Amino acid sequence: MSAATAVPSVRGGLTDVPGLRVGHAHRIGRGWRTGTTVVLAADGAVAGCDVRGGGPGTRETDLLRPEAMIDRIQAICLSGGSVYGLAAADGVVGWLEEHGIGFRVGQDVDQIVPIVPAAVIFDLGRGARFANRPDASFGRRAVQRASRGKVATGAVGAGAGAAAGGLQGGIGSASVVLPDGTVVAALAVVNAAGKVIDPASGLPWMSGGVGLRRPPASE
Repeated sequence: MSAATAVPSVRGGLTDVPGLRVGHAHRIGRGWRTGTTVVLAADGAVAGCDVRGGGPGTRETDLLRPEAMIDRIQAICLSGGSVYGLAAADGVVGWLEEHGIGFRVGQDVDQIVPIVPAAVIFDLGRGARFANRPDASFGRRAVQRASRGKVATGAVGAGAGAAAGGLQGGIGSASVVLPDGTVVAALAVVNAAGKVIDPASGLPWMSGGVGLRRPPASE
């Protein structure tokens, strides 16, 4: 399917997919620069996972293997804080349990186990204090704020402490609608090494439409 056959969607982000909500929570300043993002699928969603890299930080991603018994997730938690930030998923799980959302494991309505796969980026110390990282309260605030509105992007949520080639990284999201009405969308936390600046021009490799300004002499 070529890009020419797809059209932009309503919000231009992950929430254009029916049933998905996105929420962010972060702290920036006073020694903090980190956060958490939650994708909420309260009615359940089929999910898969491909874990790569030399230092992945994940939780419950094995449940997404095709031979696993779980066929639906209720949320995905993305967070800063490296391995410590996986604790943010505890807040998401607790909120879902309180709202009766999860995989039923018993006869009683409250006997459920919320399925919340999680992944983290390394942003420790980017706010100047290594010990400041997301905990369960970040996950709870993020899922409480999850909405169907336009996805906030940039240095927010799990992207608050992200970096890309030495510059500020962050959250990105986009979507298109195919001719048959299918919505294809993505959300990414960009915390990348390498170079984002073209040394020949001094501009980002993909600078078109970014709205860059020439820096003043003081910069």
